[in-house]
Amino acid sequence: MTENRKRWGRRGLAVAAVVAAGAMLAPAANAAETAETAAAWRDPVVRSLDRAAYPLRSTDPGRNTADLRALGRMIGDAKVVGLGEATHGSHEFFTMKERVFRYLVEEKGFRAFALEASWSAGMEIDDYVQTGRGDAREILKRTVAGSPWDREEFVSLIQWMRDYNRAHPDRTVHFVGDDLGGPSINDAFFARITDFVRQHHPAALPRLNQLYTGLRPIDDHLAYLRKPLDERKRLATQAEQAFELIKGLTGADDLDWTAQHARFVAQTARFLTVDLADMTTLPPLQILRDRAMAQNVAWWQRRTGQKVLLSAHNTHVAYIPDNPAMYPKTQGAFLRETLGRDYLPIGFSFDKGSFLATDKAIGGAWKRFSVPAASPGSNEDTLDKVRYEDFYLDLRTAPPAGRAWLDVARSTRTIGTQFPVDPVDLSLRKSYDVVIHLHDVRQADLAR
Repeated sequence: MTENRKRWGRRGLAVAAVVAAGAMLAPAANAAETAETAAAWRDPVVRSLDRAAYPLRSTDPGRNTADLRALGRMIGDAKVVGLGEATHGSHEFFTMKERVFRYLVEEKGFRAFALEASWSAGMEIDDYVQTGRGDAREILKRTVAGSPWDREEFVSLIQWMRDYNRAHPDRTVHFVGDDLGGPSINDAFFARITDFVRQHHPAALPRLNQLYTGLRPIDDHLAYLRKPLDERKRLATQAEQAFELIKGLTGADDLDWTAQHARFVAQTARFLTVDLADMTTLPPLQILRDRAMAQNVAWWQRRTGQKVLLSAHNTHVAYIPDNPAMYPKTQGAFLRETLGRDYLPIGFSFDKGSFLATDKAIGGAWKRFSVPAASPGSNEDTLDKVRYEDFYLDLRTAPPAGRAWLDVARSTRTIGTQFPVDPVDLSLRKSYDVVIHLHDVRQADLAR
């Protein structure tokens, strides 16, 4: 697709009708552009998707949200909305998440933003969101350094959340980390667990300390993974026993929160039993990870009653995996099993642009990469023929020709931490309920 075609597309239905009728365009339009747009409009799939599409006027937070009202209707009464990203490092995906979250908070009563970051990091970030103590940028540096979330776009998000809470102390919003690991499993986090037991169940403290010996803290994953595998397996079993010990205690209002903290430690310790010399051990542990992320989100939603916007890669929010060999079952699949139709996933798509990614499996530096316009026949290529530059559509209610096309698995970009990666064959309609498509994106901004 050309830039000219997208400029034409923004003229709207009037021009589309002219092209569909075979009439001449204005003299300023060149013949190639006219032929291209006319061919796209004759495609019944494009016409079907076009009828279902709603234009986005901006991806920037703080703009008028009238263009998001249809998205609000699509979301309906869902209690957890999964909002994906087609790369782990594009500015517009991240800013659009803040824009959608603001809208859901202000118009749909949402109260929590859950991120594919560790539960312990979420606790620290939420402390800032609730109290204003510390500096947003420094807290992100400490809790998610080296991750896709160490970005200026997320500084903006949590600063907005803090400002919102200052202005609305009676209906505050919360930041939740639902993933495993993270440098924030430090002594202070373990103290959330042991201090509770010391205060309310002192007789259980010696056994708890014994179980956490050798495990506390887990603040350097690379160092932890250098422990012998048998030792890591033993420590994981001890962490699970600690969780069971705390679950068996009674009384005290904060017991369920303490048990959830202990569950997270156990989840992380078990995930870190991966055998780096045998990567066939990783897919079963990825199932554990996605199940744990779903458990943590569902726990928060049920414990607090708050509606949650869940931010993660497309891979994790979808109903089906884009790489079954590595991710046999997704967080989105677990959430649908747990919450039913109270869970709604939204996938992101883009035609071209740049993003941040690494070129190494572990510990690589984040770099700028770019991709050209999507390949002919891909999901992105057809979506980009819709007349709007940026838009969203409900995959559940698209007209018949569009639904049939959306059901078929075809080449789709899915770019995570590493690049380059090959596209995968994916059915959009089997993966998500809604898709947001952006014509182009640029790399996210590394946090200063």
